[in-house]
Amino acid sequence: MTDSPLARALLSVSDKSGIVDLGTALARHGIELVSTGGTATALRDAGLTVRDVSDLTGFPEMMDGRVKTLHPMVHGGLLAVRDNPEHAAAMTEHSIGAIDLVVVNLYPFAQTVARGAGRDEVIENIDIGGPSMVRSAAKNHAHVTIVTDPADYAELIEALDANNAATSLAFRKRCAAKAFAATAAYDSAIAQWFAFADQGERFPQTLPLSFKRAEELRYGENPHQSAALYLSNGPAARGIAQSEQLQGKALSYNNYNDADAALELVAEFAGGPPTVVIVKHANPCGVASADTLIDAYKAAFACDTVSAFGGIVAVNRTLDGETARAITEIFTEVVAAPDADDEARAVFAAKKNLRLLLTGDLPDATRPGLMVKTIAGGLLVQSRDNGVLADDALKVVTKRAPTPQELADCRFAWTVAKHVKSNAIVYAKDGATAGIGAGQMNRLESARIAAWKAKDAAEKASWSEPRTIGSAVASDAFFPFADGLLAAVEAGATAVIQPGGSIRDDEVIAAADEAGLAMVFTGMRHFRH
Repeated sequence: MTDSPLARALLSVSDKSGIVDLGTALARHGIELVSTGGTATALRDAGLTVRDVSDLTGFPEMMDGRVKTLHPMVHGGLLAVRDNPEHAAAMTEHSIGAIDLVVVNLYPFAQTVARGAGRDEVIENIDIGGPSMVRSAAKNHAHVTIVTDPADYAELIEALDANNAATSLAFRKRCAAKAFAATAAYDSAIAQWFAFADQGERFPQTLPLSFKRAEELRYGENPHQSAALYLSNGPAARGIAQSEQLQGKALSYNNYNDADAALELVAEFAGGPPTVVIVKHANPCGVASADTLIDAYKAAFACDTVSAFGGIVAVNRTLDGETARAITEIFTEVVAAPDADDEARAVFAAKKNLRLLLTGDLPDATRPGLMVKTIAGGLLVQSRDNGVLADDALKVVTKRAPTPQELADCRFAWTVAKHVKSNAIVYAKDGATAGIGAGQMNRLESARIAAWKAKDAAEKASWSEPRTIGSAVASDAFFPFADGLLAAVEAGATAVIQPGGSIRDDEVIAAADEAGLAMVFTGMRHFRH
């Protein structure tokens, strides 16, 4: 038999939303309601007849409600295989009545943790009886219906109305799958809290991650790949995934990836001067800070006007109309901003293919967290690159110290280089990138490409010279040879910031001194593969 008529339902929910409407629908079909504590009270207050679980089991709720449903009269009624003669005989011998429907949602463990409750309260919000009932009912889905999400009440009621108070096997299978996913996510949240918050582990022996699908995407990086967006079931920073999309078609896999790269970089400038980041293929192609957002956009765009076409723009403050108009002068895939004024929204509204994302607060660039990458047969997990460059961490290693402006440009270039794929070289001058070399197999080529881009930008803008003249250059890792540094000298850089640590540091420092450069070591590397 695929259809399973319902005669008795057990309801025990933490989230009471919709439970009265569901109880009313069940009662309309003559289904006996069995319930506990607050759920029973809510149903009775609505005028429904409810049987207490303690009446079913013959035992009162005890130990502050910790023990109420953990009983053979409950789990026997859930787990009994209805068409198994031995099970039927056991039910008759022990007067165990069948329970055909279980409606359970669990103690609000994650919400309790999120509001900063103390350890004792967190522990008390670990549900034991609820997951046990869920698992029993889900295991026996051939005969029992399990519902764990209030969003599914309407579908349950519709199924009962259409099938004379019965549910189909297909419906029960879907519910069982969702139920086991719910208990797995719940246990994952508890395991994460114990491992990370309670025990302070960085890499626990078992990594208990849990994510919920937010949406399926049109395709992945390429049309032959499928893709979906998942959100963490646990605490997570707000980002592109939580942003409000005001217009445009749905984001693609690449849109999400690129927009995230742009937001993570612009978040480095939260609280700073107006800053604009332009990203293409997850690499910044122009970054600038200025007195106004429009000036920052113009400076960022000028760095690489070719790559900016079809790119992603992120800003660190409310987007204004003037900047919005400048952005729409070329095709732009996505714009991400904490907010946008009415004029900016109106400007973008005329560009139906442009996606405008409002992120609210920018994510904290210094937040902790884990980065996960799949490899064949496993996962690579590391802590986020949230390293901050403190002033006292900088070490001047050349005869000449950088001027205040050179030092400011060094720090700016270093911040951008942190978000450029390795090998990364970034030239910056007066708070704007002059040239960016990304993803090359050797540092010398990155330095040359960045310098070439700067020359190309100067020609397109009819400048008298490229902005690498008098610039600072950042390298995400040490210069293994002096050749990369000499390429920067040839491009016109006057200051260098790099981690240091090469066995040839002395050779590189000597080359910098000979060229009259100022160079500082950070002691920190920023590889991004």
